[in-house]
This record gives sequence, C-alpha cells and structure tokens, in this order.
Amino acid sequence: METIVALHRNRFGDIISFVTSEGRVISYQKAIVEAENGVIAGVQTYLDTNGHVSLMPEHEQSFDYFPNLF
Repeated sequence: METIVALHRNRFGDIISFVTSEGRVISYQKAIVEAENGVIAGVQTYLDTNGHVSLMPEHEQSFDYFPNLF
C-alpha cells in the first residue's frame, strides 16, 4: 500500500498534488479518492467547515511536516 511522502504547493501555499511512496504524482482530488478506496495509507478524509472533503495525515495534524517538492 502506498503512502504520501511529499507534496506540491502553489504560490499561495495551497496543496495541489502529492508524491506517493511509489513515486507517483497525483492531484489532491485523486488522493482523496485513493484514500477513500484504501489505495493510500496514512491519511484520512474528513468534511471541512466549508462542506468540502479534505485530507489529513493520520499521525500528524497537518501536512506542514511533509517536504514540499517542486
């Protein structure tokens, strides 16, 4: 099972894509789908305050500790 090892942020600091342990670069939306389907471990989906589905690492409270790759 894959995990998220890094991420890509836009110039505003928003996460736009993730890098998996298999080296794939996937969009935020694809990461949500794959987390819900059990393809990616270590993250969970949740409904944010605006009613949107978002991702959160299971053992961290944010993605701030993940490397930002360009």
